[in-house]
Amino acid sequence: MSKESQMRAAINQKLIEMGERERLKELLRAKLIECGWRDQLKALCKDVIKEKGIENVTVEDLVAGVTPKGRALVPDSVKKELLQRIRAFLAQHST
Repeated sequence: MSKESQMRAAINQKLIEMGERERLKELLRAKLIECGWRDQLKALCKDVIKEKGIENVTVEDLVAGVTPKGRALVPDSVKKELLQRIRAFLAQHST
């Protein structure tokens, strides 16, 4: 396991233990709904289903077709706010 992987695992563990991970997930969910991302993603899913046909599309196809576009559609402001909150949490709880 690389040093970066170990660091990520330690940060994730700290976020989980302190309950911050759930708070961040709720914040992210609310921000994505607020900015219309969820509606955009729903439209993308409908497009993939129309393109392949309801009988021919699997959940895996849907995820594979939508994930890259969905990630790209997350507004920079949302990413920055989440990163800022994680940094603040780490600064406050550093050991």
